[in-house]
Amino acid sequence: MRPRSFDVSRRGLFGSAVAAAALGGGAVAAFAGEAHAAAGGDATSAGPADTVYPFEGAHQQGIVTPSQAAAAYLALDVEAADGAELVAMFKALTTAARWLTAGGVAPDVGMTGTSLDNGVLGGPSVPADGLTITVSVGASLFDHRYGLAAKRPHRLVMMPAFADDLLDRSICDGDLLIQVCADHQDTVNRALRVLLRETRGSLAARWRQDGFVSPSRPDGAPRNLLGFKDGTANSAVAGHEEELVWTHAGGSEPAWVEGGSYHVVRKIRMLVEFWDRVSVREQNTLIGRDKASGAPLTGTEESDAPDFNTEYKGEAIALGAHIRLAADSGRSATTGQRMLRRGYNYDAGMDVNGNLDMGLLFTTFNQDLERQFATVQRRLEGESLADYILPVGGGYFFALPGVRGSDDWLGRGMFA
Repeated sequence: MRPRSFDVSRRGLFGSAVAAAALGGGAVAAFAGEAHAAAGGDATSAGPADTVYPFEGAHQQGIVTPSQAAAAYLALDVEAADGAELVAMFKALTTAARWLTAGGVAPDVGMTGTSLDNGVLGGPSVPADGLTITVSVGASLFDHRYGLAAKRPHRLVMMPAFADDLLDRSICDGDLLIQVCADHQDTVNRALRVLLRETRGSLAARWRQDGFVSPSRPDGAPRNLLGFKDGTANSAVAGHEEELVWTHAGGSEPAWVEGGSYHVVRKIRMLVEFWDRVSVREQNTLIGRDKASGAPLTGTEESDAPDFNTEYKGEAIALGAHIRLAADSGRSATTGQRMLRRGYNYDAGMDVNGNLDMGLLFTTFNQDLERQFATVQRRLEGESLADYILPVGGGYFFALPGVRGSDDWLGRGMFA
């Protein structure tokens, strides 16, 4: 990673304490999309305002599932003694996730057993509350410990530091990532506690970050903490999941990856106190969209496609605008570079210098890490918006294929 210097007017405000104070992962390829397609099976209603997403299916929920209001990302290191204990951990994780996402009453452990539930949602019967639990594995799980080296998804590597990153490796990577999303934060909290209890001894927490989705104001996509609508462009991914989201077996990929997806989680710290001193006109120029309406600067409606062709000199959408660089206007290959976005805002309070620590948890699912995320990320290196956002951690993971049938379990294909 190249050394980073901070100018006095912007990043100098934070000084050298930024890296030590930041608590999560980030990416620059951040502000272009959000998914709103149904996933793996239609959601059902178990009662008034209670959404249940089917646990079984070809793909895990929490990927193309509509974004719930609350989320937590928990990266863990595996401490299982051997392969048999690792298998037991995945089975326990699957069993707990199955009943948690269904809602209702926790399994009966008998008169002398300790309740599996923690009472956070009351009971004995509790709502599913739109809960999804998505389990992904990191490249480090495929080292020498468990004999899985030959089963590593071909494109899964440790996340590199890109040119505009300032990564703290203690809050990067992990053997395992559990993404928990639900309609309310207390449901996320309850699920995390149950999952950790059921896998205690086999997993050790590495880093955690909580997120939230802001309500739509006044309409359209929700807004990020820079005040811009975040989620407009992902409509282009809907209907193209087979070539943009889901990984397929064959070629260099092992057979078991069918139905999974490469999962990027990064935290973008937004330097909001600087951003709030910038004129709205300059903010619009940096993003390439109108802050109030969400429309590209060549259009009038949020849903309008940016016109990069007739406006190729950058009179309306600047040549260095985020949406122009992310789209790589004029190159037909970008259709295969689109990513499924599932971002969340975060607010981690203050850093040690008394500055606001908030921003965006950039989450994306890709069929091919290099073709999609990494290619777009490198294209954004040095963009003007980088003066106001700071990537500090996160990681690359592979979202496991879904569970098919009551006797199946997450990760089973890795051990076949």
